[in-house]
Amino acid sequence: MEAQMSTAATPSFGGGSNRIAAVNITTPTNALKPQNHQEGKNTTHQKPGWRKFLSYVGPGFLVSLAYLDPGNLETDLQAGANHGFELLWVVLIGLIFALIIQSLAANLGVSTGKHLSEVCKAEYPKFVKYCLWLLAEVAVIAADIPEVIGTAFALNILFHIPVWAGVLLTGLSTLLLLGLQRYGARKLELLIAILVFVMAACFFGEMSYVKPPASGVLKGMFVPKLKGEGATADAIALLGALVMPHNLFLHSALVLSRKVPNSVRGINDACRYFLIESGIALFIAFLINVAVVSVSGTVCTVGNVTQTTADQCSDITLNSASFLLQNVLGKSSSTIYAIALFASGQSSSITGTYAGQFIMQGFLDLKMKTWARNLMTRSIAITPSLIVSIIGGPQGAGRLIIIASMILSFELPFALIPLLKFSSSSTKMGPHKNSIYIIVISWILGLAIIGINIYYLSTAFVDWLIHNNLPKVANVFIGIAVFPLMAAYIGAVIYLMFRKDRVVTYIEPEKDDAVAQAHLESGLNNSFGPRDVTPLPFREDLAHIPLPE
Repeated sequence: MEAQMSTAATPSFGGGSNRIAAVNITTPTNALKPQNHQEGKNTTHQKPGWRKFLSYVGPGFLVSLAYLDPGNLETDLQAGANHGFELLWVVLIGLIFALIIQSLAANLGVSTGKHLSEVCKAEYPKFVKYCLWLLAEVAVIAADIPEVIGTAFALNILFHIPVWAGVLLTGLSTLLLLGLQRYGARKLELLIAILVFVMAACFFGEMSYVKPPASGVLKGMFVPKLKGEGATADAIALLGALVMPHNLFLHSALVLSRKVPNSVRGINDACRYFLIESGIALFIAFLINVAVVSVSGTVCTVGNVTQTTADQCSDITLNSASFLLQNVLGKSSSTIYAIALFASGQSSSITGTYAGQFIMQGFLDLKMKTWARNLMTRSIAITPSLIVSIIGGPQGAGRLIIIASMILSFELPFALIPLLKFSSSSTKMGPHKNSIYIIVISWILGLAIIGINIYYLSTAFVDWLIHNNLPKVANVFIGIAVFPLMAAYIGAVIYLMFRKDRVVTYIEPEKDDAVAQAHLESGLNNSFGPRDVTPLPFREDLAHIPLPE
């Protein structure tokens, strides 16, 4: 009897993910063919390990661009100038934590077929869903502010355009960059990555010239310390710039553009490859961040610092940081620095645009054209940047970057807690949920960051109330307005932590017989028995993402 061909919807590891696979439905005669014949057929078509890994490369490196954005550079420069190497431990912990939660975000997408915002929409009541959406949008805007100001600083250095005018031009520059993608998005992103690594090479070269003391760098990296005025604020800003909430939504969606076999082994392999890729990408980001802090700390705090250098370090911003590279690059330092700063701001803004697209599509099931989404986000981000740059000049704009990074740190629980809960839940992940070790480590680090944020928020506000020069009546009214908001923030965090998940998104694969289950576990076939299964197609609504094949 001839084999019949049909197309069937396979039970997916993510309920409701609408993944479709073409399946050969064969007669019992074909099904009884020797097992080794079937295995040989599948093994022949398997890719070598390194080629299989390369097919998954892309999302982690695209996400890692957000760890090299102007916000990171600003906080790194100020941490080094103000505290030397003492806050390097924050960079280390931040990147380790970033690797853990980014891998959890990738695992969530691979295992469920949905990205984080879609799972949040399915799980939470309507009011909570809209609140989380608004907070996620605020996070995207806060992340976009450093890109706006960093690009404006780059235009100021290159063409002597006033910062406020550069802020206005950043919207057009990003739209132009997005428009150029149709002529070769991968080549464009490769160019951006090269320019970002040009700046990295500059700082590595400068680090080899100024020779920061190895003992000081290692001590700062492994001995936690918060000494000096503003150390806590700078540490929180560093964490906020490193661990950004919108990146979790972004990474969980980007992995859905890869073809993952519908089997336990296929999903486990994909999760492992995405972890390796994220580890490599974030390790490179870690080295670059350490280099920036070390150069700034060495030039500004180690040895005999001249009065000119001390004055430059006392109020260092992205606009003035090119002096750190003069020893290596000479007169061209400012130009090369500005080009790399421009590339950093533009590449990061593209990832922010994609994150905003996924957030809106997941929570509200709304889609916008890429240029319209970018224009909306950028217009909102330009407003505070423009006001501050007009009133406070470059120094005020630099301080706004620090404030935006702190806002991101305070926003983090509203993306992090759902991710930790979903990735540890058998109702969401099935057999792919986190191990007990990952659950303990991720929750300890997550709660530590949340606790530091709440502590700083409370103590900083109380200290400001005590020491400001406003009339007592004004302080009373401010306290009446702010303290309920702080209580609501803490209450929202507690609600997300202790609310029990109610919606099941994991569907267990059907088990027809022992042979079928053995094939499922081995990753050779799907759960319907010994049939040839093509890899599951990626999500059509994510297919426009310009990632390497």
